[in-house]
Amino acid sequence: MKIAIVHDDLVRKGGAEQVALSFHNAFPNAPIYTLAYDANSTYPEFKDCNIKVSWFGQFIKSEKNMKRLFFPLGVLAMQRLDLREYDVVLQSTTHCAKYVQTADDALVITYCHNPFRLVWDTDSYDKVKQANRLKRTLYGKVISILKKIDTDAAKRTDWFITNAQEVVHRIKQAYNPLNEITVINPPVRCSNFYVSNSVSDYYLIVSRFESYKKVDLVIEAFNKMPDKKLVIVGKGSREKEIKENAGNNITFLTGLDAADLARLYANCKAFIFPQLEDYGITPLEANASGRPVIAYGKGGVLDTMIPFTDDSSKATAVFFNEQTVQALQDAVNLFEQLEFDPAFLRAHAQYFDESQFVLKIRSYVQSRYLSERKVVPLILNTDSSYNNLA
Repeated sequence: MKIAIVHDDLVRKGGAEQVALSFHNAFPNAPIYTLAYDANSTYPEFKDCNIKVSWFGQFIKSEKNMKRLFFPLGVLAMQRLDLREYDVVLQSTTHCAKYVQTADDALVITYCHNPFRLVWDTDSYDKVKQANRLKRTLYGKVISILKKIDTDAAKRTDWFITNAQEVVHRIKQAYNPLNEITVINPPVRCSNFYVSNSVSDYYLIVSRFESYKKVDLVIEAFNKMPDKKLVIVGKGSREKEIKENAGNNITFLTGLDAADLARLYANCKAFIFPQLEDYGITPLEANASGRPVIAYGKGGVLDTMIPFTDDSSKATAVFFNEQTVQALQDAVNLFEQLEFDPAFLRAHAQYFDESQFVLKIRSYVQSRYLSERKVVPLILNTDSSYNNLA
């Protein structure tokens, strides 16, 4: 079995990139094909991988320029990536990984984090939603072209995997796949985090500064609770605006290494997760650090968190049911009356550990390959030689 991994782009740190790294750990001999790669902006572990970058990525490395030139240059570049020599193509994608060329008889497995948001959920982009009439017309034409490209490319997928039940119906609506969709929850690397013997006095957010992430909602809430400290780790398109609106009880940090981030997780009072997310790994990172979560109770957290009802020692999170300042404040105030069990939180996170994810992905790919090729099954091998299964 000759296998290749494809990921949209490697120019940031996020949950999708962690999945791509876990694919590499499952199949360490497989090359990783991608639109663009910036070693300094994504996880350092990718430096040890065999990265195959499109011609576009030879010139464009920053996330900003990649997004600016994605249509049409990025699309054309991914369509030129030729993977027809591979028996199995394992894709990690929200948009362009599925645009690559594959052999007609190749087994194509797509781990779809979400259907291409610009195409299938256009109004979630402020730039489009707030555009004037002329720009919206132009955006409409571009999006119409992208939708056809995206739909046609998705037809090459034999089997879809996704990260949470929240996304299953979106994939069905967008791509109408012939086969069942399997949910394999993304991994958290528990070994990167630890439980501290002491807890500090701050709440924590780790997030990009984009509208749907709702960091501005948390800032507004904490501006009205000046006695409570908030630490925010991240950056993004709304960074300037968000920082300008923050009170003196709010601290911003960026450029942290893994040890610094682990320390922040381990010592926070609680992690705040205000957005509607398809999945969301950061709440599990908080649990792996023995810390509870205050989360908007919709979306991916329904797959990963155990909400408090009557016993906080057997819960991992406090949910709030409306994305409003008052609802968040009420959740914070409720949290401060409860006592969570760090050992229970850590044990819960370990159910989602990367080691489990790697085993599930290996097993899934092998079973589909053997089934498609009608090969007599071999004993599952969990070391790197699995990648060379014939």
